[in-house]
Amino acid sequence: MTTVRVPCVVAAEAAATTQGELARQGTVAACLGLADVSGAARWGCKGPGTAAWMQTLGLPLAPEPNSWRPLQGSGLIARLGFTEYLVDGPPELIDRLEATPRCAGVYPVLRQDAALLLGGSRLDDLLRETCSVDFRPFFASASAIAQQAEAPAGMAQGDGSQPTTAAGNPGVSLNRSVVITSMVGVGVTVIPEWRAGRAVCRIWCDGTYGHYLWHTLLDIATSLGGGAVAPHDLMDGPDFQETSYDLTTCGARS
Repeated sequence: MTTVRVPCVVAAEAAATTQGELARQGTVAACLGLADVSGAARWGCKGPGTAAWMQTLGLPLAPEPNSWRPLQGSGLIARLGFTEYLVDGPPELIDRLEATPRCAGVYPVLRQDAALLLGGSRLDDLLRETCSVDFRPFFASASAIAQQAEAPAGMAQGDGSQPTTAAGNPGVSLNRSVVITSMVGVGVTVIPEWRAGRAVCRIWCDGTYGHYLWHTLLDIATSLGGGAVAPHDLMDGPDFQETSYDLTTCGARS
């Protein structure tokens, strides 16, 4: 087996038992919400034969290192470096990948990540406090990609290819970037996105640091007016709408 589905907890979802509390969660998420999605299915592999093997399975792969592509319906495939891939998607796809015989040069990578979502109007304030990377250009790209997705069909360039910079703003790239950095001293993999008109980060880290990262970010988010929320308060797509959570061990990883 190459994936471990760690029990994931959203304490806020357990507490949100009244309409008033549900409304408060929406307000918290708009400011700065933190959600634990470690229980979502994921899978990893690497090696010189990985790209060719995954393409035979009909999966969309990013052509550049440290970038990603969305999966149809929900989920994504992130290219980490040159030959390593992280698949975060529906359990059915993960089960299929685990069961499919691998070609030569394809090696499984055990994914025991803690996985978090961060989003809201104060997200940049938290990132400035916890990380040395300036995420503003990445969110500008994510916003431009979201706007392009909402634009009418037929917006390709004259040669039929898709543009690589935002229309009217050539300084904004349309690349879907993966950022590998550290946050409060923990090595993290971050995907900046733009969902429902606001910035959102998907964050993965070694599962042994999950407890520390969760509680540290939660303390900072709370100080900025945010707090713990349910995943669907941050993500407008189907990715986390149907996920059920164990509500007994929030952030309890050692």
